[in-house]
Amino acid sequence: MSKGKKYVDSLKAYDKTKLYDPQEAVELLVSFAKAKFDETVELHVKLGVDSRHADQQVRGAVVLPHGTGKTLRVLVFAKGDKAKEAEAAGADFVGAEELIPKIQNENWFEYDIVVATPDMMGVVGRLGKVLGPKGLMPNPKAGTVTMDVTKAINEIKAGKIEYRLDKTNIIHCPIGKASFGVDKLKENYTVIIDAIAKAKPVASKGQYMKSIAVATTMGPGIKINPAKAIG
Repeated sequence: MSKGKKYVDSLKAYDKTKLYDPQEAVELLVSFAKAKFDETVELHVKLGVDSRHADQQVRGAVVLPHGTGKTLRVLVFAKGDKAKEAEAAGADFVGAEELIPKIQNENWFEYDIVVATPDMMGVVGRLGKVLGPKGLMPNPKAGTVTMDVTKAINEIKAGKIEYRLDKTNIIHCPIGKASFGVDKLKENYTVIIDAIAKAKPVASKGQYMKSIAVATTMGPGIKINPAKAIG
């Protein structure tokens, strides 16, 4: 597939073989954002772990100081007072067993994150084959299985994101929009990269961060030197 002129021009503006420090990478990234829409900025981190082993999983969640630039829709599985609490906290959808057939039979996915109280996980578990592949299954490590639904919703709305390994041992996550500018994107980057560094499994041997790159929706990936990734 042929690349657009703006993409080709961006390729000429930097050294594809160079490993940049985070500040330089983000500055280049912002200068490349020339699409007619506000491009999402993504971080891609390949780790020296094996996600097939339970003791080498890397997963967690952080609140980005400047959010992601996207308003996330939250579905909460809860009953009684916790359901009322979720509604008061600003959840977009709240329900229980009655949502099962809607999700299973009607392919209802008009939400970005699912939160559940612990007592509802028996119900939510029935949706594992549907929610799991989409990365929507609530998880205690991500703070989405909790009795404190107000805190969970507030953090998600404030810019909380989950990071997790894919099958190729790479973490992909958004760190904002090109319009945020260099300073805000760098701050978001720092928070997420620090969290990934601290989540290093004890069982991980050798180099932990193998490769790091940042890219906009329409732009080329810019490689960051893993040795200078933090700070």
